[in-house]
Amino acid sequence: MIRILSAAVLAAVTALPVAAQDKPSNTECIAPAAPGGGWDFICRTVAKVLRNEDLIDGTMQVTNMTGGGGGVAYAHVVSKRNEDEKLLIAASNGTTTRLAQGAFPGANEDDVRWLASFGAEYGVIAVAADSEIDDLPELVEMMKADPRSVSFAGGSAVGGYDHLKILKLAKVAELEDVRQVKYVAFSGGGEAMTQVLGGSITAFSGDFSEVRGFVEAGDIRIVAVLSPERLEQFDQYPTAIEQGYDVTGPNWRGLYVPKGISDETYESWNQMIQKMVASEEFQQIRADQGIEPLDLFGADAEEFVKENVAEIRALSKEIGLIQ
Repeated sequence: MIRILSAAVLAAVTALPVAAQDKPSNTECIAPAAPGGGWDFICRTVAKVLRNEDLIDGTMQVTNMTGGGGGVAYAHVVSKRNEDEKLLIAASNGTTTRLAQGAFPGANEDDVRWLASFGAEYGVIAVAADSEIDDLPELVEMMKADPRSVSFAGGSAVGGYDHLKILKLAKVAELEDVRQVKYVAFSGGGEAMTQVLGGSITAFSGDFSEVRGFVEAGDIRIVAVLSPERLEQFDQYPTAIEQGYDVTGPNWRGLYVPKGISDETYESWNQMIQKMVASEEFQQIRADQGIEPLDLFGADAEEFVKENVAEIRALSKEIGLIQ
């Protein structure tokens, strides 16, 4: 009789969800792109710190699943892993932009549960060091006087986030037709920067990491950082907000999980990721990468993501990218 009860208890414990166990084992993080990119960095950092902080049992497997700008991984999770309680998926502004613009066929932001945002690289607007433009208000006044006289370069496609940052600024500046703002897409931030330095493009729209080397070399001058407050380690650069334009442009980093997991498991992951973010190791990795804190978890993360999608969707409709 004792042996039968012991077997039953063992079976029940084995069947318990992640939340009911001390530490989950056989965990996995999907990076929806090839090794070396931002999503891969998220997964490998999360796997490393969760293990080092003894928050998981054993190592976390990192799976690179390329295709469709994250769409292949998203579809895989929704259709095949919807109840997988040991799975995390890396996410960023690229995820929400594609969802907002309908780039994941048949999918929307409600098909998964958004778990966390734990950092952001903020956008910047920059000009060549020898530009006659002194600050953001001067650049905006040029846009308002003649939108077609000002051109912006960025490393994302038309409708991508580098473009959307400029459209957000145009809206706040109350331009009559934001579609008149000229944006030229290049294959990367470096190529876009070269055009600004050559004088064929007025200003650059991108992320801080893309301009940092050019700024330190004295070639490029930042006229606005699109963050709520000045960057902690680079507080010499003014924000758009303090210059009178309520615009932010965070390229956030975070995670989502399958929609079908239990509330208990979701809350367990929520608490675990918060402990990870609070660790000294994670804080140091984030600082070394120039990523600013943007710590939102659970319900706050869900609200943030849905607002992010709604904003991008509205802008994309306004410029005719989607109906």
